[in-house]
Amino acid sequence: MSLRLYLFIMSVMTVFCWLVFGYIIFTIDPETTNSAGFFLFYLSLLLSIIGATSIIGFVARFVIFRRELIIEQVKIAFRQSFFFAGFIAAALFLLSKNLLSWLNLSILIIGLSVLEFFLLSYAKAKPTVIASKDSEHKSLAIDQDKLHNFTNDE
Repeated sequence: MSLRLYLFIMSVMTVFCWLVFGYIIFTIDPETTNSAGFFLFYLSLLLSIIGATSIIGFVARFVIFRRELIIEQVKIAFRQSFFFAGFIAAALFLLSKNLLSWLNLSILIIGLSVLEFFLLSYAKAKPTVIASKDSEHKSLAIDQDKLHNFTNDE
């Protein structure tokens, strides 16, 4: 998938999610709805924020970090937008149940930070395998620097 197609699909689906979120806001009464109404509210909010912050995060990373691979920028922006949207949705859910306190907010931030650091360290520890085609046969080449670092850490 090309970058242009990815950005087009993400933009269209993000606009669609925001429209659905707006429709839910104006049609569902929180006083009379059941759990399905709240589930649709939080799901549409989560998807809307993921789409918007993913696009914004990718564009910011693309402008600032021009030397990184584009696919890495897309992965990082999407992962961070997922965490940010989950944080916002969880904070709003806790607020709706009158459970939002500094302690709960701190636990949520620490938990997401630990998860992000775990994913960062997991990505660095995994050796990169690069597939290359030779004219006579297929072979796999392993990035020697990453393999050296991976084997020395154990």
